[in-house]
Amino acid sequence: MTDQQDPDLIEEARRLFAGPIAFLKSAPDLKFLPDMAVNEVAFAGRSNVGKSSLLNALTNRNGLARTSNTPGRTQELNFFDVGDPLRFRLVDMPGYGYAKAPKDMVRKWRFLVNDYLRGRAALKRALVLIDSRHGIKDVDRDMLDMLDGAAVSYRIVLTKTDKIKASELVAVTAATADAIRKRPAAHPDIIATSSEKGMGLPELRAAVLDSVTRG
Repeated sequence: MTDQQDPDLIEEARRLFAGPIAFLKSAPDLKFLPDMAVNEVAFAGRSNVGKSSLLNALTNRNGLARTSNTPGRTQELNFFDVGDPLRFRLVDMPGYGYAKAPKDMVRKWRFLVNDYLRGRAALKRALVLIDSRHGIKDVDRDMLDMLDGAAVSYRIVLTKTDKIKASELVAVTAATADAIRKRPAAHPDIIATSSEKGMGLPELRAAVLDSVTRG
């Protein structure tokens, strides 16, 4: 259930993401956040959902976001500048739900993310990545609850869709849409993506651009 994007918007987004994109800074604490010079779109997802791979595929850059065989490694908010002159920023949020993470790390993650979501006027949308092989899990529901509570508009992005059959993708998309239907801050349309095959990336780029320009 993906909305039909305007071809002009898709082309504008393609050109923008093919242009300058650069790492700005990491923020392990709110005091390190950059100035709110432009609008931001944040990427959230549980550990091992393929967030770094999707960010790299989205921006056509192999090493923009760090990929790791150790889930839960990223414990900072990472900011990336898009466009020259600067148009907007992408924010890579620390992954959640890593079972082996120490409790103090989980607590620190929760405070950092919750404070960022509640206090960041520049944040126009969060993209919550869900592994299409597993659907929405309890740890994902906790994240959606946090976004609803912070009144931050968010949209579900299914990842790794090349790993499942077409019929399974239809089923998980429908189940996901049903799960978010009554959530106050959820965008109703879902984008199905594959970092490896490039599926859904043009639509996702357009959705990012649309969220920072029109909200």
